[in-house]
Amino acid sequence: MGYTIATTRAARYPRLIQLSLLLTGAVLAGWVLASVALAETTQTPEQRKLFLEGARLWPVYCAQCHNARPGSQFSPAQWEIITMHMRTQSIMPAKNIRAIKEFLQNAR
Repeated sequence: MGYTIATTRAARYPRLIQLSLLLTGAVLAGWVLASVALAETTQTPEQRKLFLEGARLWPVYCAQCHNARPGSQFSPAQWEIITMHMRTQSIMPAKNIRAIKEFLQNAR
């Protein structure tokens, strides 16, 4: 036979990692698309532009360290405080944090 339990488990791990990454990506993409669709109906054109920029920037800056969270997890006032804190912790331009804050506050 030649196969042991250890080798069959090790062979399964890469597939599990690939599957979990694929599932995480699909959830994140669905969350962003649903948020964009909702934001289209309630925002001014300037807010919409900021929202879309935030949706583009969130994976670049935030997803490196944080898991995806629904915008409804925190109130808009809480997102204000959270983004202010993260602005001080990161080297992020103010215009980018404003866009990300708009995205998180309106991604419900």
